Amino acid sequence: MTNPSDSHIAAPVAQNRYSRFRNAAVFRQLGPGLVTGAADDDPSGIATYSQAGAQFGFNMLWTMVFTYPLMTAVQLVSARIGRVTGAGLASNIGRIWPKSVVLPLVGLLFIANTINIGANLAAMGAAGEMVSGLSSKVATVVFAVLSLVLQMGFSYESYSRYLKWLTFVLLSYVAVLFVVEIDWSAALKGFVWPEFSLGGNSFTMIVAIFGTTISPYLFFWQSSQEVEEIESSAEAEPLKEAPHQAKPELQRIRWDTFIGMAVSNIVAIAIIMSTAATLHASGRTEVGSAADVAEALRPVAGDFAFALFSVGIVGTGLLSIPVLAGSAAYAFGESQGWKCGLENKPWEATGFYGVISAAVCLGLAIEFTGIDPISALFWSAVINGCVAVPIMVAMMAVVGKRSVMKEFTAPPLMKIGGWMATAAMAAAVAGMAVF
Repeated sequence: MTNPSDSHIAAPVAQNRYSRFRNAAVFRQLGPGLVTGAADDDPSGIATYSQAGAQFGFNMLWTMVFTYPLMTAVQLVSARIGRVTGAGLASNIGRIWPKSVVLPLVGLLFIANTINIGANLAAMGAAGEMVSGLSSKVATVVFAVLSLVLQMGFSYESYSRYLKWLTFVLLSYVAVLFVVEIDWSAALKGFVWPEFSLGGNSFTMIVAIFGTTISPYLFFWQSSQEVEEIESSAEAEPLKEAPHQAKPELQRIRWDTFIGMAVSNIVAIAIIMSTAATLHASGRTEVGSAADVAEALRPVAGDFAFALFSVGIVGTGLLSIPVLAGSAAYAFGESQGWKCGLENKPWEATGFYGVISAAVCLGLAIEFTGIDPISALFWSAVINGCVAVPIMVAMMAVVGKRSVMKEFTAPPLMKIGGWMATAAMAAAVAGMAVF
């Protein structure tokens, strides 16, 4: 016969076991936030940060200080929504907005992500050609196939572990700083007292940096990965159903997101500084893709810097393409009520994996159409900017609703940060239209 008091003992015991399980090691606690932050530094982002360094020297470093708290706040919101509700961002937005509004936003997200995938594959192929001598088109196809195999052929546990370890490739960009000569006083001044005229070129660069650091696909990815974390663990449950798990899980999300976004910005800072110290200092202010930057570094910074930059392009591409394709699949699948998730086999979630395949294949097709990847990226940034603002408004509405979040609505500081990020993104889009 069961003692009634046992039920009062069981919950704290389970909570303590769960807390010990989640607090095993710092690196093991990092996951969705770290991968999201690292994926932010994809080959397209590398090209943007390189342009900033080449054109403006150290004078765009202040944007990294400004964007860090904003991107952290909005990613904390997206992660909180996924972990509390046990459902992805598209599902939750669908609770407050009609499908006729959600579907066009998801469609635009798919288009922007596909363009980004195409540009990233092209940069990876070009980097592969420079390093190995293999044809860029052949290398691009190889990278596209490899990305699909990794997403479809491995379990979520193995796949997420691969993504997390792959973030270490970003250290190659930090390493570049040790092989180039940096004017540290000028760099410090770029953080706190930059000098540039506010005109069309500088404003366009600021908008590009905002669009690169605060992108809709990152919102959907981190939210859905929190759902995957729940479904891959026998102990984990949505927080609104298991409030006793809240303290360790919300703490993990905070550390994961703060560290992940810090990694993203540290790498961006390293890229801006290295290109400012080399390309800008030598008068090379116009660069194209990330692969062009790597090639441009060779004569002014040496073969080692060239090799580090090239390896980083391929590694960050392999990291970001699954995030771009996966976020589109989560958004589209959740909006349609499909079975979604990387823990499923391809034949168990055909619609979900169909969107992933379509995004990668259409992105690959861009390489063979003759479309200028830089122009494509510009329009991708425009689309992302237009999509980000309404999605961020919807996220803030969701995270503040007790009917959705129960007692886990966003605390005041997170709300302030989230709305500030939304306002900053709206201002960037408005400025882009003006200039």
